[in-house]
Amino acid sequence: MKRTIFTILSLLLLLPMSAAETDSKQETSVKEHLQNHYKLYGFIRNYFIYDSRESKSGTSDLFYYLPLDRKMNEDGSLDLNDHGSFRFVALTSRVGLDVTGYQMDNVHFGAKFEADFYAGLSSSSNANATKYFPGNTSISGTAQMRLRQAYATVTWKDLPLSDEQKASVGLKIGQAWHPMAADFPHVFSLEVGAPFGPFSRTPLVQMDANLGSNWIVTAAALWQMQYNSQGPIGASAIYMKYGMTPELYAAVAYKNNGFLLRAGADLLSIKPRVYGQVNDVTVKVSDRKTSLLYYIYSQYTKGKFGLKLKSTYGEGGEHMNLMSGYAKVGENPDGSWEYASLRSSSTWLSMIYGKKWQGVLMLGYTKTLGLADPLEANIAASDVYFCGNGFSNINQIYRINPQIVYNVGKMNIGLEYQWTAVQYGNYIKDDSGVKYLSNRALATDGLHWIGNHRVNMMVKYNF
Repeated sequence: MKRTIFTILSLLLLLPMSAAETDSKQETSVKEHLQNHYKLYGFIRNYFIYDSRESKSGTSDLFYYLPLDRKMNEDGSLDLNDHGSFRFVALTSRVGLDVTGYQMDNVHFGAKFEADFYAGLSSSSNANATKYFPGNTSISGTAQMRLRQAYATVTWKDLPLSDEQKASVGLKIGQAWHPMAADFPHVFSLEVGAPFGPFSRTPLVQMDANLGSNWIVTAAALWQMQYNSQGPIGASAIYMKYGMTPELYAAVAYKNNGFLLRAGADLLSIKPRVYGQVNDVTVKVSDRKTSLLYYIYSQYTKGKFGLKLKSTYGEGGEHMNLMSGYAKVGENPDGSWEYASLRSSSTWLSMIYGKKWQGVLMLGYTKTLGLADPLEANIAASDVYFCGNGFSNINQIYRINPQIVYNVGKMNIGLEYQWTAVQYGNYIKDDSGVKYLSNRALATDGLHWIGNHRVNMMVKYNF
């Protein structure tokens, strides 16, 4: 009897331990499941930046475009844009979430969410600003979360292609990098090569087809969000809204043994106006501007060495921060206007070597080419709709950008020197002071170079 009672008591004592062990196993299993499906990532990033000249830049002066042209004082003795500035901020710190691992047979589902903290800054006019400072606004406020990317993915894997190879087809739906802007140089600076290469995040529906181990075909329909086309009312997505056609993109890529080559094209058709005037009467008009932009990209990686090269050529592209746009070139009796796209050529090259210590060099060059067919007369500057982060009197731009980066654990410390030079031309002015460009919408008179020295330090912790 005593032995029976002892046995029962022993079992009762062991039951909680067994239950705890089971619960622990279940909890561990759940945690592993969640870890396999959700990945939180991001970084804390601080920039410290000095510029030798007043410049065109965004994101609290971190996203650098180019130095401003001369701005002479009243007696012409002083260039008011020739002065230095310094700032440091952490608002480009980032957080993101990747969702993977869900599948039905050979169909895989995923998603991405990514944000930074650039929202919340505001600009306020100050009547005394131009009296004491170069700009007419002051930036204030605090950093708030801003959406960068948010999209879902559906991928069909292991599709039969041949006896030896299989294919996969993926769909991306949401807001993501413009596929023409998804290739970046090795630099750590925020603008990552702009304005020498396309830069934009945008709503899209994108298809990527991996045809075996070497070939990738991409097609996409896109809208505008972060950066927009220019037009009579400034930069706006309204030109696409009433144009009724999405932006279209297509590319093909080949990859093999660390080498990648991709070529593609982007087609954009917008409607700069819906209403016009005929004899002071408002009418509907059929305005339309269509542009076609091409690019080629290549990269090679071997060991500690990496090389990237990208070139764009064609029409427009101002909605991707390229130094181009289009012009109004005529008016029709029915109230509609005629348009012609400006052409440009832009190239960047970057090289990197090292792992713990990395040396980086980026070179960039842009040339504005104007209209393909010259007009009979000069074009008013107000009829040229140029990239809002540039100026229509730009002739060419180049950049030399060496960097050194020290990587220790999850920490990255980088030091950058950046020389950006712009060749500006003078606007042609009539007796009333109206500004004109040449009959090809180019600034070719009084060409002169303006440069900026930028020193940039970055401290970044990744998680």
